[in-house]
Amino acid sequence: MKQYSNRMVIIHWLTLLLLIVAWYFGHELDEARHEAGATLAGYIAHSLVGGTLLLLTVLRLYFRSKDGTPPAMGDTLIDKVAKGVHHGLYGLLLLVPVSGMMTIITSDVSKALQAGDATLLPKKFTGVPAHDVHEVLVTVLIVVTVVHLLGAIWHQFIIKDGLIGRMSFIRKD
Repeated sequence: MKQYSNRMVIIHWLTLLLLIVAWYFGHELDEARHEAGATLAGYIAHSLVGGTLLLLTVLRLYFRSKDGTPPAMGDTLIDKVAKGVHHGLYGLLLLVPVSGMMTIITSDVSKALQAGDATLLPKKFTGVPAHDVHEVLVTVLIVVTVVHLLGAIWHQFIIKDGLIGRMSFIRKD
């Protein structure tokens, strides 16, 4: 096996796209909340994207177990770091949506959604530890994603070993 399965490739790139959308929605929601302009639709959209990311991550782990993965490129320290980065990404892609769900459940957002009343939305998340955890995990996810991206760029343009081709639809077999 030289490449990831097509369904793994689809999930990989869809995850990246949805991460960007989730971050954008979350950022806009945070800005709107500070200006007292947050909407129920904003929370719903952000939550749906986060929930979809959680589902895709679970599917990805399932498909990974069924389809397998290409062998590691090497056994150096940097290859071990790359493996750790990947495991970290999987963990974060599970934890970030869960912490988002916990934020909704443990804050006034759930009351606002149940009542269908945006005036009940919180202006601040004071006393909601899940929100603090969510924000920290999002920041860590961004950093780990950038490290992952830099590693891919390093492989593609510095080492030139074709690693990015393993996550491509163009089959080399």
